[in-house]
Amino acid sequence: MDPLITAALEAREHAHAPFSHFKVGAALEAFDGRIITGCNIENATLGLSLCAERVAVFKALSEGVRHFRRVVVVTADTETLTPPCGACRQILWEFCGDAELTMANLAGKAETLSLGQIFPRPFDSSFL
Repeated sequence: MDPLITAALEAREHAHAPFSHFKVGAALEAFDGRIITGCNIENATLGLSLCAERVAVFKALSEGVRHFRRVVVVTADTETLTPPCGACRQILWEFCGDAELTMANLAGKAETLSLGQIFPRPFDSSFL
């Protein structure tokens, strides 16, 4: 199995999702080979919850990692693969650019696209 999918699966186990029960794990592969993971963390004030993708990106940035090759997101054991939400797409685009994105589930189903394919007209610093 792809080590990045394995890392995201393991991160998913640390998710704190007492309200939605929808655990998500994410893993980023930096250009230097490092793997940084994150999981979703819910809060009783749901608006303060964070998705796994944003946790992974912010964790990576706080550790000085700035350049990414791939992103993996593993969600529940559902037939339909779950893409990142709009907020996560924006953060991923801003910090990962047109990186490769793999969406996977617990059944081993996976699909790989580029971030540009799921976020075709992103807002970024070029508009500022």
